[in-house]
Amino acid sequence: MSIVSMTLAGWIGFAFLRRRKPLEGEVREDFGIVQSAALTLLALVIGFSLSMAVGRYDQRKNYEEEEANAIGTEFLRADLLSASEAAAVRSLLPKYLEQRILFYEVRDSARLAEVDAVTTKLETDLWAAVRTSAAAQPNPVTALAVAGMNDVINTQGYSQAAWWNRIPPSAWTLMIVIGVFCNLLVGYGARSANAKMRFLLIMPLIVSLSFMLIADIDSPRNGIIRVAPQNLISVAQSLSKP
Repeated sequence: MSIVSMTLAGWIGFAFLRRRKPLEGEVREDFGIVQSAALTLLALVIGFSLSMAVGRYDQRKNYEEEEANAIGTEFLRADLLSASEAAAVRSLLPKYLEQRILFYEVRDSARLAEVDAVTTKLETDLWAAVRTSAAAQPNPVTALAVAGMNDVINTQGYSQAAWWNRIPPSAWTLMIVIGVFCNLLVGYGARSANAKMRFLLIMPLIVSLSFMLIADIDSPRNGIIRVAPQNLISVAQSLSKP
């Protein structure tokens, strides 16, 4: 879609604007300044958007690591609870971990809704287990287990918030509008047929590929560049060992 709009803008600039109002003499010099400024602005907007997308990607990776650490730590701290509650936590945490892995791997929205529902129920059951033990034995030892479970639930919320944190649609609109106008100016400023073939094909392709890269990094559930739950899978494998 973007490459079509960019290419179309370039051809409009070359086929219509250039013929109706040709650039000559001092007008072309002034146009060159405007064109350079517009292309510089486009480069800055693309760079800023790419930086935003990469920052959000790194944030999602960091929270996945924090989730894995919190779950692994709480599995060990379950020994600080009473025998019945410890057994409940140790049986629920692997199921909870399985749902967290699915959260990172599932793409279907209906399946994701099921994962979220199961995750919420497991969080309720896990908290009920540590709360019961803390109420029966209110001491600093059980407080460690309660704090660990609190970290497990909190990191899940942080991860969810990071997946919701995307580049705003207004920023995408601004970037696309600037890209269209820049391609229009490139087509308008083309001097010859050879320049037309170079700029009206290469420029839209470069801009569209930049947009595609930003969109791929910014989309946590779709595309090629995704956060793999490597740390969560590693914790699941360690918990499954006898």
